[in-house]
Amino acid sequence: MSRHARFDCRGVDGRASARKPRTPFRVVHILLLYALVLGAGVIGLRLGFIPHVFFPDYAAQSIGWPTGSPFQFEVGVHDGAWGVLSFLCIWIGGLFWLATGLGWSLFMLGATYGHIRETVLEGDHAPYNFLTLFSDGFIGVWLLLLLYLYWRQGGFQK
Repeated sequence: MSRHARFDCRGVDGRASARKPRTPFRVVHILLLYALVLGAGVIGLRLGFIPHVFFPDYAAQSIGWPTGSPFQFEVGVHDGAWGVLSFLCIWIGGLFWLATGLGWSLFMLGATYGHIRETVLEGDHAPYNFLTLFSDGFIGVWLLLLLYLYWRQGGFQK
């Protein structure tokens, strides 16, 4: 088990945080890991992979897309792959975090652009098109901010 996994498993129950000082580096470290695992891992698998692969027509209707497209499967596998990479961040650190965070951020910002475009040009106000433009945009910007702060504190060299 890597030092990242040990750090987080002990930190969840609060006991380890009482023994170690709460430095800015540690705060950004834990926020970034949680953003990767929850913001990309859970969202990629639970909200991307599962609905697009196993319930493609429902996912398409929720977004305002036509049903029956094989593209749903491709989108689902894409989201699932990012979800797996994000969960691997628990055990693999360093530049793997940077690559995973940058990739997911760019995808989320691209998805935000697509949702805005569909809302404005096509009038698509379906729940998973219109409402996700806020969450997708926030996650993309939040991850980029955390990656920048982590890099500024020398996190990718440690």
